[in-house]
Amino acid sequence: MKKILATFIVMTMMAIMLPLTANAQTRNKRYYSKRTTTTRIYNKPSFYRRHRNVINIAAGTGAGGLIGGILGGKKGALIGAGVGAGGSAIYTYKIKPKQRRYYRR
Repeated sequence: MKKILATFIVMTMMAIMLPLTANAQTRNKRYYSKRTTTTRIYNKPSFYRRHRNVINIAAGTGAGGLIGGILGGKKGALIGAGVGAGGSAIYTYKIKPKQRRYYRR
């Protein structure tokens, strides 16, 4: 049982960290005017920046469910997952909300 649990935890960590290590893609945008052509290059936001809310809530739910499962079995896992989801949602939406970045064109 311990081997299965350890394997599951390691695979979950790898699945979460793999998309976060990918590089952002560079985008080119070309503007035409009567006299000049301007090319602006900007980077696509990272995977974490685009899906920040979902990742934070999923991590909180998983951590709460894991701790609750260790301490209280199946019922504790459900309660821990609910508490973890609620706590991470409060953190994500109220305490540390997304900061939008606006760029001049």
